[in-house]
Amino acid sequence: MAKSRKERDYLGEILVPSDSYYGAQTARAIRNFKISGLRFPQDFIRDYAIVKLASARANMRLGSLDKKKGHAIVRACDDIVFGKLSDQFVLDVYQAGAGTSTNMNLNEVIANKSIEILGGKRGDYRVVHPNDHVNMSQSTNDTFHSVTHIAAYIEVRTKLLPTLERMERELAKKGKEFRGMKKSGRTHGMFAVPITLGQEFSGYAATISQRRKFVQKAAESLRSLNLGGTAVGTGLNAPRGFSKEVVKEVNRITGENFTVARNMFSMTQNTEAELQVLDAMKTLSASLIKIADDVSYFSSSDVGELSIPAVQPGSSIMPGKINPSMAEMLKMVAFQVIGSDITVTLAVQSGRQELNVMMPVVAYNLLYSIEILNNAVDAFTRRLLAGVRPNKAAMEKNLKRNPITATAMAPSLGYDEVARIVRKSAGKRK
Repeated sequence: MAKSRKERDYLGEILVPSDSYYGAQTARAIRNFKISGLRFPQDFIRDYAIVKLASARANMRLGSLDKKKGHAIVRACDDIVFGKLSDQFVLDVYQAGAGTSTNMNLNEVIANKSIEILGGKRGDYRVVHPNDHVNMSQSTNDTFHSVTHIAAYIEVRTKLLPTLERMERELAKKGKEFRGMKKSGRTHGMFAVPITLGQEFSGYAATISQRRKFVQKAAESLRSLNLGGTAVGTGLNAPRGFSKEVVKEVNRITGENFTVARNMFSMTQNTEAELQVLDAMKTLSASLIKIADDVSYFSSSDVGELSIPAVQPGSSIMPGKINPSMAEMLKMVAFQVIGSDITVTLAVQSGRQELNVMMPVVAYNLLYSIEILNNAVDAFTRRLLAGVRPNKAAMEKNLKRNPITATAMAPSLGYDEVARIVRKSAGKRK
């Protein structure tokens, strides 16, 4: 039988595994929220530890936190930042509103690690207390919200935007490579006036460029942090100047340029910045679906104007069958992102009074969407776009049997006469 220790919170005593760094409130959350098995990503936990580290330094600088305790907290946070205590963060993403359980998970792990650093025993919170010392000048309502902004902004800036740039470059490269390769245009799935394959791909490149800029602009709203606003935005229990100091420290650690929220009350009440980013990714996803559909259509057996890389067998029963697997994967991910946008929209609507308590589901869906969209676009670019080739014979064949090429004669013969010629050529005499 596993050994345990007794811990106490204001609900009473509870047993906690003796080898755990988390404490009573985390233990209760583990019992209460056995919901999905989904966890916040380690990058989110890392960024939460950065906020705790920055808060400890700001509190020490402002004279609020004993330096002996403060330096121990900083060392404990360093361990989390470098992933040494990752097994201590086991809470489900579906938990008590606002993310209190996750915040206390961080506070307890940091406190118990700090106690050990100072020579004490885990659970002896007289040495370092999760609330009084680790959570000093903070609340869940400002830290969880700010960490969501920090984590999402860094993931968008360092991963998703560069990945979209690579996709844009690859599409533009194909646009130049396929320049002059004439083919039938198509609208409504039917033949239309001629176009070049290069022109089609240049359109895809321009679309991704526009969507990338939309995402980039939306992400700028995440640079605002409400650290120091504490529970409702009044700054209660935070020393004067804390917000400025803690954000400065976050920037020093991350190398980013976050700012103090202009209005703490608005940011604590709302999660519109997160929704703006997901809305931008939803729009991007709609464009990705269109591009994936086009590639699938033009490479299909019926059209055959594009040849795509064979990345894996397409059937368990039909030997030699090849499917547009990467395009199908991209669409699935895009559908998931669009679904996440709906979830976050509903969560944003659920903000009440001084707080939006739906922060955990907002944070999870935002970060998950960034991750899978980045990975899917990267894989699609590397494993499909980079290897796509034109089938000139199919393009020429389809162009020859396309009666709509007669549209070029309309200015000289008139619309009605050309329409008669087209119908006649299709064997549709009146």
